[in-house]
Amino acid sequence: MKRTPLTRRELLRSSGAATAAATILARPASARRAPGENDVLRVGLVGCGGRGTGAAANALRADPDVKLVALGDVFQDHLDNCLLTLSEVEDIAGQVAVDEEHRFVGWDAYLRVIETCDVVLFATSPHFRPLHLAACVDAGKHAFVEKPVATDAPGVRSISATCERAKAKGLSIVSGLCYRYQHAKRETMRRVHDGAIGEITALQTTYNATGLWMRARKPEWTEMEYQMRNWLYFTWLSGDHIAEQHIHSLDKLAWVMNGYPVKCTSSGGRIVRTGAEYGNVYDHFNNVFEWESGVRGFSSCRQWNGASTDVSDHVFGTRGRANIQGHRIDAGPWSWRYESDAPDDMYQNEHDEFFASIRKGEPINNGEYMCASTMMAIMGRMSAYTGQTISWEQAWNSTEDLTPPAYAWGDAPVVVVAQPGVTKFA
Repeated sequence: MKRTPLTRRELLRSSGAATAAATILARPASARRAPGENDVLRVGLVGCGGRGTGAAANALRADPDVKLVALGDVFQDHLDNCLLTLSEVEDIAGQVAVDEEHRFVGWDAYLRVIETCDVVLFATSPHFRPLHLAACVDAGKHAFVEKPVATDAPGVRSISATCERAKAKGLSIVSGLCYRYQHAKRETMRRVHDGAIGEITALQTTYNATGLWMRARKPEWTEMEYQMRNWLYFTWLSGDHIAEQHIHSLDKLAWVMNGYPVKCTSSGGRIVRTGAEYGNVYDHFNNVFEWESGVRGFSSCRQWNGASTDVSDHVFGTRGRANIQGHRIDAGPWSWRYESDAPDDMYQNEHDEFFASIRKGEPINNGEYMCASTMMAIMGRMSAYTGQTISWEQAWNSTEDLTPPAYAWGDAPVVVVAQPGVTKFA
């Protein structure tokens, strides 16, 4: 591991050097032309946890002429476990070609992966996404980007600018907001947009889940390593679970409305996960989002063990209602439900379309909605943390920057739990 402290500015400066090196050392995947049918696309993974490992498997299954050639992570054990797992999966093991020289560990591992590959998959904790994607696009490489794309407004604005540069370069940017790639969701949304339930009057979405994993502190870990290994529980790393998990639900509301709310009023807190081990994230949120038309979306999410669970989205219209998660529409005496025997793995679908776009030379750019849906989640968090109604303009222009003073294995950001009515909006 690289042990010297690195600030975000220093990492950005390093990414400029990587861009210059990449021009010489790496064949740009786009090369202003589509790769031939039998050209091998070199894929690298940055962030070798469970989600990253799954994304790499999807990428390898998406195209027979794809090879995984580089892995990058800040933790050696994450990289080793990922490589072992992928090497033991029978149908893709032959496409795993990561030699010792292309297993990169450290804060700047992402730069080495980008230098090596044509396509990069980003699945680290969300805080690092703006830094990583900027370096990738500047180097002329296609990217798959897990959700959310940032944990603060400056990060979202950075990603937005990067996605515009990707458009100009003809690069594909595909988002991990996977419901957008599920055929059943697409067909349900098409019918809603075609007026099957009439004019939309209200929306309601719920993501009530159980708690997620936690890694017990070890004596040899610094505070930064502890936070990095338990990134779900620290707002600077995850954005809180409204952004890390509930963003899927919020993205579906925005998809239904073909646009984003103008303001949000939220509440939330910690009533189950109150221990210090849970960092500074909340365990529940309740939000009321309002669109310019006056339509309101009611949103709730929680992560409580031992409580009932529910993942659902309902849209109410003048002629009926739609169950988005259940792919069903009821409009008076008429009803419809999506039924198909065709495969519809949304995780695989997004990679199938991603690699097909590269082969065809017809780039996909999901930048607009992946940025706006992340901003919607952050707006909801800001409102809950402060206890204030927050407008879209306020959220988008927020100056709150959650970046730590340095990326190093020592101290970490001080853990402060937000208090509604006390915590100030920035």
